[in-house]
Amino acid sequence: MFICNESRLKESIQMFSKFGQTTNGGVTRLSLSPEDVAARNYFCKCCEELGMDVTFDDMANIYATLPGKKELPPIVMGSHLDSVEKGGRFDGVLGVLTALEVVRTLREFEIEIEAPIVIVNFTNEEGARFDPAMMSSGVLAGKFDKEKMLHSKDKNGVAFLEALEGSGYQGDKENRLKEALAYLEVHIEQGPVLESKAIDIGVVEGVLGMVCYEITIIGESDHAGTTPMTMRKDPLFAATDIITSLRKKLASLDQDLVYTMGRMNVSPNIHTVIPNKVVFTLEARHQHPAIISKVEDFIHNLPSDIDGCELLFEKLWSRDTVVFESDICQSIEDSCEKYGYTSHRMYSGAGHDAQFMASYIPSAMIFVPSVNGKSHCEEELTSFKDCANGANVLLQTVLSLQEKLVKEKQTI
Repeated sequence: MFICNESRLKESIQMFSKFGQTTNGGVTRLSLSPEDVAARNYFCKCCEELGMDVTFDDMANIYATLPGKKELPPIVMGSHLDSVEKGGRFDGVLGVLTALEVVRTLREFEIEIEAPIVIVNFTNEEGARFDPAMMSSGVLAGKFDKEKMLHSKDKNGVAFLEALEGSGYQGDKENRLKEALAYLEVHIEQGPVLESKAIDIGVVEGVLGMVCYEITIIGESDHAGTTPMTMRKDPLFAATDIITSLRKKLASLDQDLVYTMGRMNVSPNIHTVIPNKVVFTLEARHQHPAIISKVEDFIHNLPSDIDGCELLFEKLWSRDTVVFESDICQSIEDSCEKYGYTSHRMYSGAGHDAQFMASYIPSAMIFVPSVNGKSHCEEELTSFKDCANGANVLLQTVLSLQEKLVKEKQTI
């Protein structure tokens, strides 16, 4: 059984954390920014030193290929190098660097592979610079229209197309990832479950479905000091009652349901004026569509009039639960057992490129613990030992899939 080099992986993580390093030990590496381009350049250099063939497609996704002995579709590993603003050192990049460490280990021990291996770096996964998140994997999977994506602009008015052309990583559409035997993505959990349960590895079976609504309550503005309480149409008071009612209903629905009221706008937002409008969002996530449907029922059954105020709602967006390939999940679990790691089957509440890849490539994910569940912040931390555990599981899973999937391909 082969073991990845923890010290080498640690050095890689520390090296890449310099690209966009913040004063508090985090990273700001927005997609196709100078910091991202520098990280891309170094990543390509590392891959070329391993004898890998590096190409990129029309969305600036990077593919580094290690040839196999047979002309077969590849086994693909990876994630993304871009970060949110003042994010952490592990989110996304760990998936790329554990994949890089797997290839370095294969080279170090002169392990022969039948099917090619590809490391992929997806462009603009975070959506922190250009909307939407998971933009480029979404284009590959046919979830997003490329022309619309090219016109997406950052807060400075720079279009994705302009950044793409200036990055030096705009390649050919023909280079896109079209097929593969499997796609594997290592990622930090970004939550507290694994650490709280003292579990080494999360075997990710899928990505939770979710729904997001915007709820608007319209009242009337009046003077805060002269309008009697019984004569007011205050949408903020109405909103607090609605929020309290929804919380009680949602809390009783299912213990695995997570829900967030994350954005609220109050107009005119002046302390001497009774508000005339309140808008807030309700987002809910769960594995089972029936639970999400019940959440929507709660919203649809809200009163149209409350305390003299009008209530409206709009469904902003939703996604169905994505279920990963069960055979690959089993291979990940088997790999954990070979190393003596504890594992836990789970679903991801956050979105990842793997959920789009799963629409046309058999896919699964490997989670490693996040200290205190922290992510998308400078305090984000995963121990280097846990990072190495993830790399080992990735390595063994790749080797297992090489043997299993290549045999299956040859018998077809």
